[in-house]
Amino acid sequence: MAFSQPLSSSSLSMMNRNVVAKSSVTATLSLNKSRVCVGSLKIQFKNRWSFIGGSRIVVSPSVSSSLVHKKRSCCVRASWLATSQIASSVFAVGTTAVLPFYTLMVVAPKAEITKKCMESSIPYVVLGVLYAYLLYLSWTPETLKYMFSSKYLLPELSGIAKMFSSEMTLASAWIHLLVIDLFAARQVFNDGLENKIETRHSVSLCLLFCPVGIVSHVVTKALNSSTSSTNNQCK
Repeated sequence: MAFSQPLSSSSLSMMNRNVVAKSSVTATLSLNKSRVCVGSLKIQFKNRWSFIGGSRIVVSPSVSSSLVHKKRSCCVRASWLATSQIASSVFAVGTTAVLPFYTLMVVAPKAEITKKCMESSIPYVVLGVLYAYLLYLSWTPETLKYMFSSKYLLPELSGIAKMFSSEMTLASAWIHLLVIDLFAARQVFNDGLENKIETRHSVSLCLLFCPVGIVSHVVTKALNSSTSSTNNQCK
């Protein structure tokens, strides 16, 4: 059974005010699409009306997901940029650091400063520490997987290509090559001084093509030995 109760004048006036308030809020919010942006927050107004409580405006702030996504993407982009800058800087520093030693061995191979510089182990220690730092930055849990990707735990070309797809890994490999090339050039240089053999061409090749420079020195040494033995026989 349902009962009906007549509305009093005060109740009617309250309802009229609620309707007017609701209409004004709706008109205002329709212009702003029911959302007001304050800083990085979005405040949403909701108008709820009932016979018991009348009209109420509910304010519900919410963080914009697009802003959060932009912040995360900016962080990832900044991290990638920092890693790329480190790799580029180390590449340039390492390349520049070895050039004076090659210059001394080619321009002034018999000078005392050249001999002292090539006897020093400081460049190898510095480059070795730099290489270890880059190796630490480039190391990932998948590095060993790429290095020993075959079923026989041997390196494969496809795995090595994936490993060197990172700029940091490439920079560390470049420092690795610079150290080995400089060490081989020093060995060629010292052997040339000991046996009185021209080593400028071989040292220059060691800078660009280290194995070719070593072969060049071996051939030069063999030709020098044969020439010396021929001259001794003629005498």
